[in-house]
Amino acid sequence: MEKEIKILVLIIGAGPAGLATSACLNRLNIPNIVVERDVCSASLWKRRSYDRLKLHLAKQFCQLPHMPFPSNTPTFVSKLGFINYLDEYATRFNVNPRYNRNVKSAYFKDGQWIVKVVNKTTALIEVYSAKFMVAATGENGEGVIPEIPGLVESFQGKYLHSSEYKNGEKFAGKDVLVVGCGNSGMEIAYDLSKCNANVSIVVRSQVHVLTRCIVRIGMSLLRFFPVKLVDRLCLLLAELRFGNTSRYGLVRPNNGPFLNKLITGRSATIDVGCVGEIKSGKIQVVTSIKRIEGKTVEFMDGNTKNVDSIVFATGYKSSVSKWLEVDDGDLFNENGMPKREFPDHWKGKNGLYSAGFGKQGLAGISRDARNIARDIDSLVCGRSSKNKLSK
Repeated sequence: MEKEIKILVLIIGAGPAGLATSACLNRLNIPNIVVERDVCSASLWKRRSYDRLKLHLAKQFCQLPHMPFPSNTPTFVSKLGFINYLDEYATRFNVNPRYNRNVKSAYFKDGQWIVKVVNKTTALIEVYSAKFMVAATGENGEGVIPEIPGLVESFQGKYLHSSEYKNGEKFAGKDVLVVGCGNSGMEIAYDLSKCNANVSIVVRSQVHVLTRCIVRIGMSLLRFFPVKLVDRLCLLLAELRFGNTSRYGLVRPNNGPFLNKLITGRSATIDVGCVGEIKSGKIQVVTSIKRIEGKTVEFMDGNTKNVDSIVFATGYKSSVSKWLEVDDGDLFNENGMPKREFPDHWKGKNGLYSAGFGKQGLAGISRDARNIARDIDSLVCGRSSKNKLSK
């Protein structure tokens, strides 16, 4: 049995991108519905993140449109603080997602986006017909675990993606391998070490390691100075703080941290104490994995190590390609990511938009939400909403 629902704008995903887009539309009195596959909004933060997580950027770079953080909020907001902020945001702007909605397909027909959704609570099929559709599932739709010979068929320990990791308590005294040296990987490795696990971390590529304060200084200076000049200053500060990290297996890319972000989309890793653990020998840096047999991991340099558990902090991928049958909006590629780079990534054809796919973090989400709402408002009402949305 199918239930038909007509709406002007359908937003898929109730993470920060979906909440921000709906809020901006609500301020313009533009009807919209948000559908979310999970049981809550911001499920990545509420259900799939580790306990010690904090925002890695200062709060002014992480706020959503029209609602700054309160002045008494710490500069670097905790996981719980950000969750509370998101819940208050949804309440303030009357964003009421429909939960337990799993999008099965979406296609464009006769000037409308037809989206088939399974209501997991009632088992009914809901068919939404919308003039505009916003994909707000973001870049972190599904966790990625790389294919490694022997992992599935041979490994005798436990392996998990970082989205399943909460804290290191149950790993105390265990030999744990963390794969990935981004923010999640380095922070999880640090957390495990502080919980008395024996930790090794796979560093597969070059990486910039900075502190939160250095990044904050850099992002503030980028408003006034060229990126290469800012990079030189930040690298000097990082050298003073950490010394030559290549001695410990953390080799920096040739381009500076902010230029590297612009070129590759990869952010610098924010150190929360992991570098100190590596320097002291409490965390060992190892090369990429070649194969696994039993509990023995062989690395590309020929060394081996016995491990009880492996935590894959190996990132995420978009889930858009699973449900967008034919991209008549000419917006997404076969990997479910925008065909065009930032800042031209957010708008396609036939009323298709993307929010949170620009590799620009929460600040990019805010820009996307404003742009989408402004564009839809101009198409629906024939007016410019720039002034209203900038208040």
